[in-house]
Formats: sequence, structure tokens, C-alpha cells
Amino acid sequence: MKRQKRNPNDRAFHKGYVAAVEGRNHDSCPHENGSLHQEWVNGWRQGREDIWSGFGRAAQAQRMESM
Repeated sequence: MKRQKRNPNDRAFHKGYVAAVEGRNHDSCPHENGSLHQEWVNGWRQGREDIWSGFGRAAQAQRMESM
């Protein structure tokens, strides 16, 4: 069975979250502007907040699976 493509905004959020968890700068966003850029930055901010709140790798992995 074919999988449906994910929503591009959800995918951008997830990629931003992963970038933050990996320690990359928010300037590394691949999107120049628009809603994808905003979702990527929102994901990056959420990832940074999780790191600052003390979430460990296991909690981060669990959160990424639920996205």
C-alpha cells in the first residue's frame, strides 16, 4: 500500500526540530520565506526549548515519533 505524503508544513516543523536537537543554528533553514520557513523555525524553537528544559535523548526521540 502506498503511503500518503506528509503535509509539507508538518515535515518542515519536524526537520526544524531535528536541526535544533542536532545543535544546528536557526540560520541553517533551507526555506527562504513563507509558511515553510515559519514552520521550520517553529520546530527549531520547540527543539531548543526541549533541550533547555532538560529533555533527554529518549524523550526527544519519543516526541519526534509523535510528530
